[in-house]
Amino acid sequence: MARTVSHNLFSFGTLLDERVQKALFGRAVPVSPASLTGYTTRPLTITDPSVIATSGLDVHLTLARKIGAEVEGGVLRLTGEDLAAADAYEVDDYVRRRVLLASGESAWAYVDARPLRPAARIVIMGDSIAYGRSDPGGGWAGRLAAAHIAADEAEHRVFHLAVPGSTLADVSAQAPAVLAPRLPDTVLVAAGVNDSARQEDGWAGHLGALAATVLSRNARLVVLGPAWLDETRTRDYEGLRFTEERALALRAGVRSWCAEHHVDFLDMWEPLRDRPELLVDGLHPGPGGHRVLYDHLIGTGGGPGTSPHRPG
Repeated sequence: MARTVSHNLFSFGTLLDERVQKALFGRAVPVSPASLTGYTTRPLTITDPSVIATSGLDVHLTLARKIGAEVEGGVLRLTGEDLAAADAYEVDDYVRRRVLLASGESAWAYVDARPLRPAARIVIMGDSIAYGRSDPGGGWAGRLAAAHIAADEAEHRVFHLAVPGSTLADVSAQAPAVLAPRLPDTVLVAAGVNDSARQEDGWAGHLGALAATVLSRNARLVVLGPAWLDETRTRDYEGLRFTEERALALRAGVRSWCAEHHVDFLDMWEPLRDRPELLVDGLHPGPGGHRVLYDHLIGTGGGPGTSPHRPG
């Protein structure tokens, strides 16, 4: 019986090797030439013995963002079973995400598991916490911008577009206009507590529309979950009610949506949990709270101050 082909996977490395394909899929699979713009490659040291045994190499290549660059490769036509086998083959340093090929076709590709590590041009969108309210230093986003640009003044850019009071509906509506002229490769969105306070059911649709817009720019969407809040000190803001229960429900929902759609989710809840002294009003972090959030973001997202794997 013929196998059903349902997934396109872009590769520029060992998955194009027929010997690797036969080991993983039991056969050589259909491949057509393809290229991926806005990317270059860098070496990645492999330590998993099974991966080394299959590929015969202890150094693979991984994708890194670079405007104007292009990576030549091929698109593998895979069944769902094949795709699962490819996922199992890739080491933990990689995750599968959607990319836009030079042809305009969408495909899966394996990229750096730390989403901020390969980033060059970052757009930050979100609410008052992403904006940096209550921190003259610009909050976690201001710290990220300073460190990211300092790491590579020639190539790195950060566009800080967070607006206090924003919800995912607002961010999704604004994205098409604000992303186009900035040529981002990474879009960092704070899915904050405003959505939970409004208790609107449509956030998943807005997040889906945002993901489609970001992919159309050949960028990578990174979603930050809500930060912990101290509801004993929060108050109603223009009819919005902020509670831990509602924020936790949003956190769980967004995390689940991101996992289902293979979108990066960075949890921002735990760094501030049960640390009310880091919040100025029960909701907004002060300078110390933003420093804690920044350190956590860099640790989990792999931004400035973290080093990519290099061959030994």
